[in-house]
Amino acid sequence: MKANYKIYLTALLAFGFAFVVGACGGENSDKQTAKQTEKSQFKFGTLELPILDGSLCGAPFYVAKEKGFFAEEGIDARLIAADGETRKLGLSKGTYALTNSDFQFFQAIENGVDIKIVDGIHIGCIKVLVKKGSPYKTAADLKGKKIAVDEIGGTPHQAASLWLSLGGVSTKPEDNQVQFLPYADGNLALEALEQGQIDAAAIWDPLASAYEKSGKADVIMDVAKDPVFDGRYCCFIYVSAKILKEEPAKIAALLRAIHKAEAWIAEHPEETVDIIAEGKYSEIEDKPLAVELIKSYVYTSLEQRKTLGRDVKGDLRYFSEQLKKIGYLTQDPDQFVANLYEEVDLNK
Repeated sequence: MKANYKIYLTALLAFGFAFVVGACGGENSDKQTAKQTEKSQFKFGTLELPILDGSLCGAPFYVAKEKGFFAEEGIDARLIAADGETRKLGLSKGTYALTNSDFQFFQAIENGVDIKIVDGIHIGCIKVLVKKGSPYKTAADLKGKKIAVDEIGGTPHQAASLWLSLGGVSTKPEDNQVQFLPYADGNLALEALEQGQIDAAAIWDPLASAYEKSGKADVIMDVAKDPVFDGRYCCFIYVSAKILKEEPAKIAALLRAIHKAEAWIAEHPEETVDIIAEGKYSEIEDKPLAVELIKSYVYTSLEQRKTLGRDVKGDLRYFSEQLKKIGYLTQDPDQFVANLYEEVDLNK
């Protein structure tokens, strides 16, 4: 009897062990299958896109991520933050496929860095502020003054530099006609403006517009309205020339997702602001103001672009001409744009 009991107990333990192992094995197998399925959904794998900067400019990227447009195109998009130099090097090496910026990388491209512009995104998004009631009203008034920017070489710095230069103020460091001071946190820049530590600040929206609305500042330059920029793309989509050449379908997929997002934003500005706020992509305290700004950037579908007569290549030529006038570029504008701009076949 005892022997039989031992046999029964041994068999029972063996069965239990097999059941547990089988169950665990099944669970692990299910997890592996799920991972494989998830991986197979993303034809182009995981791509880091360095576009996080706290501005509203990245709305198409935020929407493409949150609405699943990147995923629909086979891309597991990871939105990250990176400074201008990191983005430039990342694009040139093929570490990053795509980012957004204005003419921040023009000089580097003229000097041989292999980066391309493939599209425009929107108009507007940066303002130059002075303290409320300030006597400074024009670019010329800022000669000899201190101006805050988020980073030297960044988009607000470049936009302000072009505006100042065309207004008769040299922005070349050796001329000492203006001093740019980097403030990574826009709120700190505005505090410095209020305290008189600086004379002006080139700031991203929505922070710039919110500060103006608070009654603490005057806007003396708005990229969306100033004659230097009015009606033209101020932000462009830069891509890695290496990836564009070796994997054009990947770039086409990214652009299709972004175009879907732009068309969606045009129809859903309020929901766009909700997505940005909930995802904490930008600091939004005044939703109606943010909606107003999103509308002012004129995001469009590809069909609407044609109706509005938008011309990416034409805007690039215009800015390259202006930048050559102030000594920022040296190449013939037509030659420069021919090297800079490349149209992407979205059907790849």
